[in-house]
Order: sequence, then C-alpha cells, then structure tokens
Amino acid sequence: MAAKRVNYSDITDDIRRLTEICRDNSNIDPELYNRYEVKRGLRDLNGKGVLAGLTEISEIRTLKVEDGVEKQCPGQLFYRGINVEDIVKGCVAENRFGFEETVYLLLFGKLPTREQLTEFTNLLGYYRTLPSSFVRDVILKKPSANMMNGLARSVLTLYSYDTNPEDTSLENVLRQCIQLISIFPMLTVYSYHAHRYYYKDEALIIHRPRTDLSAAENILHLLRADSQYTELEARVLDIALILHAEHGGGNNSTFTTHVVTSSGTDTYAAMTAALGSLKGPKHGGANMKVVEMFADMKEKVSDWTDEEEVGTYLRALLHKEAFDKAGLIYGMGHAIYSVSDPRAVMFRGFVEKLSEEKGMHKEFALYRLVEELAPKVIAGERRMYKGVSANVDFYSGFAYQMLGLPEELYTPIFAVARVAGWSAHRMEELINAGKIIRPAYKSVCDERDYVPIDER
Repeated sequence: MAAKRVNYSDITDDIRRLTEICRDNSNIDPELYNRYEVKRGLRDLNGKGVLAGLTEISEIRTLKVEDGVEKQCPGQLFYRGINVEDIVKGCVAENRFGFEETVYLLLFGKLPTREQLTEFTNLLGYYRTLPSSFVRDVILKKPSANMMNGLARSVLTLYSYDTNPEDTSLENVLRQCIQLISIFPMLTVYSYHAHRYYYKDEALIIHRPRTDLSAAENILHLLRADSQYTELEARVLDIALILHAEHGGGNNSTFTTHVVTSSGTDTYAAMTAALGSLKGPKHGGANMKVVEMFADMKEKVSDWTDEEEVGTYLRALLHKEAFDKAGLIYGMGHAIYSVSDPRAVMFRGFVEKLSEEKGMHKEFALYRLVEELAPKVIAGERRMYKGVSANVDFYSGFAYQMLGLPEELYTPIFAVARVAGWSAHRMEELINAGKIIRPAYKSVCDERDYVPIDER
C-alpha cells in the first residue's frame, strides 16, 4: 500500500498527539514498585545501592559500625585502597601535578615509582596527537552546538582511524584507553574553539599540545589565546581532575561502561556510551545548574552575608518559587554521601585560595554560607531519609568560572577526568567478567487479545 503524502506543516501537531498516546499508555502505578520491591534507580530509600558487581578500583565509605550498628559518617573516597585525600596532599606537598599519577594508579592498581611515572607521562605525551587532518575534517567541518555531543562524535570517528579497532584483547584495549585519556583534552578544547568560531563568530584558535605539560596545563594552554596561566590555576584544575577521575563502579556513566563492555563491543563504542550518560544534567551537567542558580541568587539577594535573606531564597527554591522552579537546591545532596562528600571538602580549600587570587572572595563566602544553611533549610522543609551535604559539583562550577573556562566546557572537563576511571573499569570488566549484564524487569501489563485492524 502506497504511503499517504504527509503535509509537514501539520507534523508538529501529529508528534504532540502521538506523544500523548505514548504517555497515556506508558504510565506505571508507583505503588507497583513497592509491591514488587523494585529498587528504583537501583537504590533504596537510604541511598544504599543494589549490589551489581565487585571492583578493586575505588571505594566510597559513608558508614561505620559502632556496637554492631551501622551509622552514617563523613564520606571517604579511595582509589585502589588509597585515600584520595592522601593522594592530593602528597602531590601538593611535593609541588607536582597529580592527575597522571592518579591515572596510573587507577589503571595498574599501584602507585608508580618516579621512573615508572616518567615513562608513563612520556607515553601519554607520545599519544597526545590526533590523526592527520582530523581537526579539519572532523572537528571543524561540522561543529556541534553541545560540546559533549561533539566529543562523542570525535570518539566514534576515531574508530575509523584505528587499524585494529575491534580487537578486545587487554593489550589492544589498554593502548586504546591510554590514547583516549591523552587526547581527550584536545578533542574537548578544539571542539569548543570550533563552536565559538562557527556559532559565536569569534576568532579560531588552535594551539598544538605540549608533551612537557600536564593534562591540566595543556587544557589551559590549548584554551587560552596567549597560553598563559598561573601556577595556582593549573593546580586547582589538576586537583579537579584527580577528584573527578573515578567514583565507584555504580555511578551512572561507569556502570554504563560496564554494561556496554560486557556485550563485547569495541572501546570507542563503550566510551561514547559513557559520554552520553555523563552529559545528563543529573550526572555530569550538575555543576552548570549550580553556577546558574548562584547567578540568579546574586541578582535576587541584596545582602550576600544576611543569613535570613539567603535562607528565604533557599526556601523559595524548595517551594518552586525561584530560579528554574524545579524545587531543588543544586549542588546539595548526593545519592551516596550524607554527612559529607570528601571531594567537596578537599576541593573547598583550593577554591578559596583561587577566589583570593581572583578577587572573588565575597562570592566564595556566599557559597560557604549556602553550604551551611542549605541542610538546615532542607531539613525544615522536606522529609529526609538521610543527611544532606554539599557535593563536589557545588564548588567545581565556581572553580571553572574563576578559571575563565566557558560554561560549554564544564561537563567535557568532567569527561577528561572520568575517562581514566572508565578505562580502568573497562579493563576490569574484560579481565573478570564473562557474562553480559542483563538485569530483570517485571512486566505489569495485562495480557490482551490481538484485534484485527478493521475492528479496532
């Protein structure tokens, strides 16, 4: 039967009508989730996740046992059994950048010796190059309005430049992962420069990366027209990369990496799937919402030091009367942490130092005030199953803002760091698994008879 010609002037109305049909026939009674004991989001009301696998890559601790009873405690984050706080302190004490060392630790399970770290950074430097004409033919030819989509497209396209893309042997996958870790800063910054050239009619800047610089330094070098940056700026960005590099196997993008890797697919497809997950505003895009919320707050609150006025604004947020009217105080609360997010606690001090260098200490003081007031306001307005504290996104967006990073790069910078964790988990899945990850879903749809089309 020949298809009827469609009048595309009415297509919007058709899509709207079909959307309503889809919604009307897809609603599931929330009570059914309780009846069948379904853990929505694979978490219970206390935030405890459903155990889906084992890992040696990282651990998040939020509980301690006292007299045989589990109690909430300040959060701790461990990479390969080593407290991330100690990693940060060690690098700062020795006045060196730590992201590359962190990548080595995540991938290989131990801290490198000085010689091993030198060899590894040289390897990263060797791979810090893109295929001939890749920038022109892929990144510049059709830039994306969203940097995460542009990054994902670049990663998928790299498959075509790989002479052995489908080989999932450990050696080949490790090579692919190290290459991607090395070039993610380039893919990210070049995509932004293409975006600003085509969408904002600004000058096109393309610097070559330097093999003698760290990942954090290269990001600032590639991004800025004059390639200049202060030591503190590079240090703060390096700390941000360390703290975002990994966060347990259960976060959405890392779990995505495990799921997709378990199917036996190639590295580029697995990393692109993880990027798609990270792009979401509930995951990697959260720090953008924090910055936007504070911009609105600074306009609406006349005295940034007045606890009562700031508290009134926070209550307005919860009552859907301020900012985006979503009923959320962005940057507050986490699926796992209750008492504190160790990443936010560690990062706060570096952000304060940067605020002093940038003359933005008043803004930092406002962030600190909100961090103190928000848990009290939320406790007074909402039924809470666990504690609420500032998460790492609360400060990271502000730090990026002070570094002069464009908002379009906030989530891609997260990806530059987290690709290290994704790589470690992909390797771990290949080494230890053997079954495709396939959780169960229970159908709650009533059985019905098929009705011939003329009788419907």
